[in-house]
Order: sequence, then C-alpha cells, then structure tokens
Amino acid sequence: MGGIRLDGATKVYPNGVTAVEAVSLEIPDGEFMVLVGPSGCGKSTLLRMIAGLEHVTEGRIFIGDEDVTSVQPRARDIAMVFQNYALYPQMTVEDNLGFGLKLRRVRKNERERRVTDVARILGLDTLMARKPAALSGGQRQRVAMGRAMVREPKAFLMDEPLSNLDAKLRVTMRGELARLHDRLGVTTVYVTHDQVEAMTLGQRVAVLRDGVLQQCDTPQNLFHHPANLFVAAFMGSPSMNLVDAAVERDRVTFAGFSLPLPDDSPLAGETREAILGIRPTDLRHSREASPELPRITVRADVVEELGGVSNLLFLLDAPRVVTDATRAAAEAGSDDEGTLLADDQRARFCASVDGRRNVDVGEEVELAIDNTHLHFFDADTGRVLGDSTIPA
Repeated sequence: MGGIRLDGATKVYPNGVTAVEAVSLEIPDGEFMVLVGPSGCGKSTLLRMIAGLEHVTEGRIFIGDEDVTSVQPRARDIAMVFQNYALYPQMTVEDNLGFGLKLRRVRKNERERRVTDVARILGLDTLMARKPAALSGGQRQRVAMGRAMVREPKAFLMDEPLSNLDAKLRVTMRGELARLHDRLGVTTVYVTHDQVEAMTLGQRVAVLRDGVLQQCDTPQNLFHHPANLFVAAFMGSPSMNLVDAAVERDRVTFAGFSLPLPDDSPLAGETREAILGIRPTDLRHSREASPELPRITVRADVVEELGGVSNLLFLLDAPRVVTDATRAAAEAGSDDEGTLLADDQRARFCASVDGRRNVDVGEEVELAIDNTHLHFFDADTGRVLGDSTIPA
C-alpha cells in the first residue's frame, strides 16, 4: 500500500518562520494529489517533508501503514522528480535510467528489464544511446520521469516538473502525465503554482496559503464550491468576479443592479451584507441565455478575443473588493488580468461569452446572469456563506 497520511504536519524553521502549519491530509493509495498555491505558501516544503528532506517539527507522516516521520529518505521507498531534471550529462539515456538501480545493487538482468520496460512506456526506446544534450526539453523530462519509475516506488513526489517547458509542451506533457498515472496507478503528490495545471491533473487538489491548508477537494468542487475568498479568487481563469452586495430577503443588490434570488438560495429570506462572487462563465451574452435569467447592461472596456471565447472586461460602479485573501490570490495569478484597468479602483468584472458574438470596445452589451450559481462570502472572515457542502 502506498497511501500517504499527514497528521498535523508542521515545519518551523530555526528563525521562527512557520512554513507549514498543522496540515492534516489523507492521500489514498493510487491517487494523484496536487498541492497548489502561491510561491512561498509551503507546498514544496510539505513535499520535502514527505520525502524526508525536511525535518518535521510537529505531527507525523505515514506512508502506507508505516510512520516514517523519523525515517531517512532512502528508506521511505519514494521517488522524486524535480524541476531541473537533474540528469547526468555524461551518461546516455539508458545509463541515466538505470543508474539509481545500479547504486542499489539491483541485479543486472532485473535492471535491464526495468529500464527496457520503462523506456517502452515513455517512448524512449529509440533514444537510449543519446546523451541529455541531444534531447529536447520534453524528452529530458521523460527521462527524469523514467528514472523515478524504474525504482517501482510506493509513491512519486513531483516538484513543479513541467515549469521549465514552454507553454505548448507543458500542455502535451500534462496529458502524458495523466495517461501515465492511469496506467501505473501509483500514488502521486504533485506540486505546482499553476492552478490550471492543478485543475487538469489532480484527482483531488489541496490549496495552501501561508502554510495553511485552505481546502482539499476535486477540481470541480473547488471551482463550484470554494470554501473561502482565497480559493474562490485563486482557482479558475479568468478568476471569480467579486463585489460588495446587500442581500434583502429575495433579492441581492450590488453596484446599482438588483437580482432575484432563486427560491432554493441558502441566503433567501436573510438580510445581510456580503461579498458576491460570480464566475465569468456564469455571465453570458443575452442572446445565448435562457430568457428567464436576469439581465444587466454594461459597457465593454476591454475585449479579449480568444477564438471560441471572448472575455469582456468591464467596470462596475462599486469599489473593488480588496482583502488579504484577494490580494494574495491576485499576486499569485498565472495570467495578466490583474494589470488590466489597474489604475481604476472600481470593481472589475469579466464575462466569458461565445467568441462568435462580435462585441466592440465601448459597446453596451446586455448580459444574462445565471443566478442559480451565485457565491456569497463573509466580508470579515472570508468564509463562504450558505454552502452546506463545505465542512465547518
């Protein structure tokens, strides 16, 4: 069994900085778990704690049924794949793949069998005589993956392994990684700062901020049921639209607009202030939407034409929502949306509409809002309001 369990894992450095704070997480055998968050949030430190490369200040770490908190890295039966490939430049692909097994004194015939099998799986069998300098970035990454695979470990630990590749190759390699995991079924913990990479790879995704686990769930649940403002603003591209709002019984009012709440809305009947969140995909061109959905009319300040989709950016007559959580999410963003209209402090919204709808900059456009998918957050705590699927 290669499952991994973290029980209150904490890392405090000698200078008093807490890098990881009481993280408890259970990763079942065979799961592909992604750790995601901004730079410096503790995800790589947590991975190194699982590997035994960082001392655990408090808490315990289990691999399978064994408590490995104090076990040396060599004895943990895990394999790591790093960002920089760490290949031996003087060795061929074949020698790079088998070198770790040679150090462990694996018999020659067994070593050759494992290397041959892994090379075939990864499509490296025609490259065995080449050295790393003669390989492309994607081929080097496959060799680094293969070197981990030949060990047949209980778990793979991957620290941003695709970050050195160009954007197109990253997409290809993500697909290869997902297919490889389906084939091998080995427990995998994968670290990335890219939330798109996390959403496309992870069976479950653990979101960290400042060393604290914010939420762990499937990518779809993180997107549709964020536990707090940080997760809401961090997960999804373009990010969730946020604005201060007032809920009064069966309506929500924001920036001069008033929308009806569905009868089954968890906030229906309440009267309170809240932060309203609307995903860009829940704002549609009025000609694409059901006539029952409420409408608002806005002026398109920026139009990003992406082919199948157009992102319409517009400003609302309300102050921009700025909290520690939204600021952290914006600073960690993987795109440049935070720089658009940055000199205007009004709430900035984005609508993702059908790219075949021609909208010009400055044009007034009617948008339909899917009011069955509104999100509400407490302005003081940032916690989601009224979502019964989120644990307290």
